[in-house]
Amino acid sequence: MSVLNTVNSIEQRLQIERLSEATKMVAANAGSDVVRGLTQKPKSLPPCYFYDDQGSELFERICELPEYYLTRTETSILQQCAGAIAQITGACELVELGSGNSAKTRILLDAYQQLSYPLYYLPIDVSAGILESSAKQLLQEYPELRVHALAGTYEVALAQLTPKQLSSRMICFIGSTLGNLNPQECDAFLSQIRNTLQMGEYFLLGIDLQKPKEVLEPAYDDSQGVTAAFNLNMLEHLNRSFAGDFDTTQFAHWAFYNETQQQIEMHLKSKRSQTVQLQSLNLTIHFDQGETILTEISRKFNLNTIQQQLSAFDLIPIQTWTDANQWFGLLLCQLQA
Repeated sequence: MSVLNTVNSIEQRLQIERLSEATKMVAANAGSDVVRGLTQKPKSLPPCYFYDDQGSELFERICELPEYYLTRTETSILQQCAGAIAQITGACELVELGSGNSAKTRILLDAYQQLSYPLYYLPIDVSAGILESSAKQLLQEYPELRVHALAGTYEVALAQLTPKQLSSRMICFIGSTLGNLNPQECDAFLSQIRNTLQMGEYFLLGIDLQKPKEVLEPAYDDSQGVTAAFNLNMLEHLNRSFAGDFDTTQFAHWAFYNETQQQIEMHLKSKRSQTVQLQSLNLTIHFDQGETILTEISRKFNLNTIQQQLSAFDLIPIQTWTDANQWFGLLLCQLQA
């Protein structure tokens, strides 16, 4: 495990860890998930390949789009309830999964700061670049803040959390990312959250709620084409990682709401019959014209159902907030026996 530190006044409060186990996992995997996904019918790719540094930057742009209601709706809810969250939890470390640029985290940090609580933040993201840039910005804005950033996957980072510096912890999984997990993956994830927390600690979860497809579909197929670029960047990521020759001009972004499964599906559709190679994986893939790769699902939740599911893992919802349209939900849960 390598730890990167500098010695100036800001970075004396900053620690960035590139988790060696995560690096070993990637090396051991060596694209086997790509081979598995692209050789099955229908083809698919794991969403983790969205998030190289370029992909992370594109996602931050998506969050600012007018069609992408999710970020601004959740931000509005947080602005209203952050003070209550801080009062309920008391002083606690904030562990954020998929922290990105930590924009919404500032709302929570402000609430804890107003109560004169110590600020200790553990952002977790696969992009070390965005972790470093966002952490340095936060440290400029919050002179009392300490940041221990973890570059790696959720699974590895949660398993390697260091002993607490404060008396309690809250794991934050905001931004509706839970919807990217299928039901089996969701159960495994909640089980890990339950096993990571100690009794009485907290889990803050953001979820996108069910709504008409006329609202949902533009959020994943914006008029500026940023989401399309984000989706197509996955192929560029594969090219860079595995010596590939995907021609992104020969694939099209396709997103729609599957009303039966109550989930958005994002695909990459081949514009013509073509063959692609990933040399370092010794893999040749043929695509028929119109054939697709499933790159992401985004499930939309029923509030009562998700509360029952969380309770089954002893993550008891103690407070729930939604917006006026009932488009988004924010749940504060506490681990209780």
